[in-house]
Amino acid sequence: MASYLFYAAWNPPYLLILIFSTVLDWWLARRIWYASNPAHRKLLLLASLVANLSLLGFFKYGSFALENAQALLALAGVSYVPPEWDIVLPVGISFYTFASLSYTIDVYRREIEADTPILEYALFVAFFPHLVAGPIVRAKVLLPQIATAREATKDQLGWGLTLVVLGLFCKSVLADACLAPVVDAVYGMPEAHPGLGAVAGIFGFAGQIYFDFGGYSLCAIGLALCFGYAFPDNFRFPYGARGFSDFWRRWHISLSTWLRDYLYIPLGGNRRGEWRTCRNLMLTMLIGGLWHGASWMFVAWGGLHGSYLIAERWLRRARPRWFVGAPNDVVVTLVTFLLVCLAWIPFRAPDIHAAVGVLAASFHKGGATQAEWLALLVVAASFAWQWRVRDSSLEEMANEWSGLVRTAAAAACMIGVFLASGGDDRAFIYFQF
Repeated sequence: MASYLFYAAWNPPYLLILIFSTVLDWWLARRIWYASNPAHRKLLLLASLVANLSLLGFFKYGSFALENAQALLALAGVSYVPPEWDIVLPVGISFYTFASLSYTIDVYRREIEADTPILEYALFVAFFPHLVAGPIVRAKVLLPQIATAREATKDQLGWGLTLVVLGLFCKSVLADACLAPVVDAVYGMPEAHPGLGAVAGIFGFAGQIYFDFGGYSLCAIGLALCFGYAFPDNFRFPYGARGFSDFWRRWHISLSTWLRDYLYIPLGGNRRGEWRTCRNLMLTMLIGGLWHGASWMFVAWGGLHGSYLIAERWLRRARPRWFVGAPNDVVVTLVTFLLVCLAWIPFRAPDIHAAVGVLAASFHKGGATQAEWLALLVVAASFAWQWRVRDSSLEEMANEWSGLVRTAAAAACMIGVFLASGGDDRAFIYFQF
């Protein structure tokens, strides 16, 4: 009930969509579990897929479909003016839809049993820390925890609150105060920020989206831990990745593993020849890009990452020595970071003209303002730090620190959050997805 009230505080009528999706998937999963006929089980799973993806498609991609239909008809010489699409996208629908689908699919695969009471299942879907922007916690991870009474220990409460403070620092200080103003200025008028200014905007958004979404994930994981629930990590120092496949093992892990287990592997994975493997990689990344929003720019971002993964796969087979040894590791890490940052351009730019403008501005002569130098410094420091600690974890690092160091770090984060408060009101970037 508390999670439902939390969601209803945004838009009460849209709570009905969440309840409908929850009850339908719970009921279909039970029918799937007790059905013995394979064809009947597939039909029930299909009903769950169609219901969930239809809701997602209507609210998230309805306007996109109308706009593209209008463009296609115009090419054919037909003048069509679609009705104005003024339907608000339900917050978090992409996240709770994928979480709920994981339950019906896992029940269909006989990986979990469909014996969960309706109230426990409703809590799994609506649990407020992960409801609006993830992580996409799987049913097999969270339902067993919900089934037993939870009582947070003193250590869980302390570490959970520490993660919340760290997440707020990443969001309000690094993403919002240091990087967002530079990024907005560059993408808003790239011709006014040539040279280093445009470069600061490109790398600045790479830092902004990491600290924004990574900060939210830390807050979600920390809040859940304060109630005694353990969420899996959603980021593991992605900008220190050794290649693009490694990047996707570190970036938005809950989404990348979902796409791997429920899309890439069912398509055939890497089991049916090289051409089909490349096709499956590209399809997975294109759909992953479209999941982020109804725009061809997100599809382009997914296509770039699909191309990166295919090229890396070919190079690892044709030139395996390029990926062995310390000097090569340095080159691979640097190239990965650079190309990932370039791929963020279509993700951030509103259209292809803005994306080309930002990229073109970076090749012109020009200096940088103090704010742009600060943005470059923040991103460079973040890259160096992630590279150094990429084989560790926050918990391992915190355990190596003394109590005094941990207290000082938490206090510094709280002071930073306080000093950065009162600025622009910026929602978390992934709230729009």
